[in-house]
Amino acid sequence: MDFSLQYLLLLFCFTFHITYCVSHTPNVVPNAIVLPVTKDASTLQYLAQIKMGTPPIPIKLVIDLDGSFIWLDCASKHVSSSHHSIHSGSLHCSMLKANKKCAMYPRNRITQLATTGELAEEILAVDYVDRVKMGSIATVHSFLFSCAPVLLLKGLASGANGMLGLGRTRLALPSQLASTFDLQRKFVICLSSFDGVIVSGEGLFITDVGTDTDISKSLVYTPLISNDDGTLEDYFINVRSIKINGKRVSVSKSLLSLDQHGVGGTKISTIVPYTTMESTIYDTFTRAFVKATNSMNMTRVGRVAPFEFCFGSKGVGQTRVGPTVPQINLVLQSEMVKWRIYGRNSMVKVSDEVMCLGFLDGGLSSKTSIVIGGYQMEDNLVEFNLGTSMLGFSSSLLMKGTSCSKFTLNFMPSEALR
Repeated sequence: MDFSLQYLLLLFCFTFHITYCVSHTPNVVPNAIVLPVTKDASTLQYLAQIKMGTPPIPIKLVIDLDGSFIWLDCASKHVSSSHHSIHSGSLHCSMLKANKKCAMYPRNRITQLATTGELAEEILAVDYVDRVKMGSIATVHSFLFSCAPVLLLKGLASGANGMLGLGRTRLALPSQLASTFDLQRKFVICLSSFDGVIVSGEGLFITDVGTDTDISKSLVYTPLISNDDGTLEDYFINVRSIKINGKRVSVSKSLLSLDQHGVGGTKISTIVPYTTMESTIYDTFTRAFVKATNSMNMTRVGRVAPFEFCFGSKGVGQTRVGPTVPQINLVLQSEMVKWRIYGRNSMVKVSDEVMCLGFLDGGLSSKTSIVIGGYQMEDNLVEFNLGTSMLGFSSSLLMKGTSCSKFTLNFMPSEALR
């Protein structure tokens, strides 16, 4: 990737008071914390890198959008002089309403294996951006996370040492960074099949390549919803209907709705590689999609696991947003608010001759009716505002002539994650 200044797409314009020290540049106030993101081709998991300990060492973590906190295998990393276990009866335990042993319960959301872990604190080092300098290191001195046994690493991408929780809790990374650096509780995630970025902070302006277009100002917003008691840590949005080429798909409203127990509804996940749908929704959706492909003279071919609906690529046109296939719209709080899914995010190229619909059957007993997966998020700028409980999204950046891979700054060497 070309890391010259022409691809310098992030500018930051607000200043804040810091409650913790900033190492190396004590007189500079960070405007945002930046984490480079890569995708593991084998597992289709998204990875970010942080540095922890004294001396700081790089740690690769699988990104879990709904994770409650960071957990990692502490036993396999080097001994750090700044590592401290949080003991029972401490202020941290009482604030977190932990049990008497101050135990945590880290979960591998890939394998769904969960176990007991230890609450700990450590020095965290991350890249930050201000109005003058880029690529300096900001330090959080009392970062809270959970140590977990090595068995919890099963199923994670090679080299990953745990999971990076970005959920709604006070222990998740966005909330701890916001508290430390007096930033608003919001973050932006921009995934791609190669390089992407997570930015936590305020005053974010993302400029389109070769223009002065501020993409962040063109985001469409929809509320983040929860159950009645507000205990859900996942990011749910209110999808009211689905349209294919402008025609509404007949889907049960009760399945699209989130009930008081957190069942049904639509959530966003970085753990699920492709969007899954409850079986009855999937059946109706795919029948409507195939019908639309017939009217476009697309040729259906044999299935290619894990995909059920595949098509020949010959004769299918190509645009900047991918192959010319039926457009999928997730209609949100009104007919004017739609998450548009074009060919780049709906079709998966499995060979030079074949492409498949990148939506999977989630089963009849799935707790969540629709889980929007990582592939459908790629090259979409998505903002999670925890303070206002709103989600902003751009739909495909390819339509604007750019992509999430071009948001990697020149001071973030993505090769370090490979």
